[in-house]
Amino acid sequence: MGKRFAGFAMIFLIIAGCASKPPKLELTLFYPPPPELPRLQWLTSMMGAKDIEQKRSAFETFVTGEKESGARLDKPYGVAVQKGKIYVCDTNATVMVFDLEKRSYGPLPGALGPGKLLQPINVSIDRDGNKYVTDAVRQQVVVFDRNDKYARVFGLPGAWKPVDAVPFEDKLYVADIKNGEIHVLDKTTGNLFKRFGKKGEPDETLSLPTNLAFDRDGTLYVSDAGRFQVVKYDRDGHFLGTVGKLGSNPGTFARPRGVATDREKRLYAVDASFDNIQMFDEKGRLLLWFGHFGQAGRLPGELYLPAKVAVDYENIDFFRGFAAPQFEIEYLVVATNQFGNHMVSVFAYGKAKGEKYPTDEELSKTLEESLRKTNIQLQEREEPR
Repeated sequence: MGKRFAGFAMIFLIIAGCASKPPKLELTLFYPPPPELPRLQWLTSMMGAKDIEQKRSAFETFVTGEKESGARLDKPYGVAVQKGKIYVCDTNATVMVFDLEKRSYGPLPGALGPGKLLQPINVSIDRDGNKYVTDAVRQQVVVFDRNDKYARVFGLPGAWKPVDAVPFEDKLYVADIKNGEIHVLDKTTGNLFKRFGKKGEPDETLSLPTNLAFDRDGTLYVSDAGRFQVVKYDRDGHFLGTVGKLGSNPGTFARPRGVATDREKRLYAVDASFDNIQMFDEKGRLLLWFGHFGQAGRLPGELYLPAKVAVDYENIDFFRGFAAPQFEIEYLVVATNQFGNHMVSVFAYGKAKGEKYPTDEELSKTLEESLRKTNIQLQEREEPR
């Protein structure tokens, strides 16, 4: 495992050293690191109430007798963002909600009684504000409405083990890790339309599907921990190809987990072994990677057993103050870590003002050539003298 981390770090340092044009930015935490042109900036992180709630003065505390909440996440996994709220699945508790506008932190209101969650793994949100939470212990998909109230439940315990569920149009696609397939349900009634991923050619079947994401055109990305790949299907379940393979170099996976896409159909894929997130273009070509393993998740930018990633265009203004003045934010990238001091890390994807950036195709070609040269350097270092 250590060799994998070291290999990624060594390649990162060598490639960074090959850059020639420094950006016009103050020194801060960017990916890739200077002197490369920055594409992502680590902004901040959140652990619980103290990171979002308004601090009370000593006088307010004396008058009201209320102390600041010490509530915080324990072991987060899934994350989803919508309309000023960040929903985080705390696998040892329930779904916790960071309300950015009200500056509050607390459990999902509807997760009581029939909506009680035992081990929430992933959460997704449709355009109407309905939340779909997969619970590994209940072995069901629990649905909450736009007001965060319990609505309904899908699935029979014992028949499957749903670990992620994402809506697309009027369907709900559910990753069943027990049976190694995707269930397509009516997202209102829960009625089963079809299943796919279990039967077919060996190269087209799933092994241990863990996380799902759709791009804007309806391509489904399935993170498969058994195949060490991200597998692509169309909305009808037809196999389209794969991204990555088992390995220890950039562009490969060891423990693939959460996936997400942006409006340009770039794919973000978490690797819990490499403690990073890799970005690919729509053709599956590596563009960059960010995050790193360090002091057990204690330092900014470090990812410590990362689990899920989400892309958010709505809440840029709330985090803009954390960005470097010359860095123009296009959208936010929110990632969860199961351990460490930065359990919900917020990054910004964007560009430095006044800088000319290469296209994604140009970037992928440059990176591919840099990796080729770097691998040659690494091989030469390992050869006996």
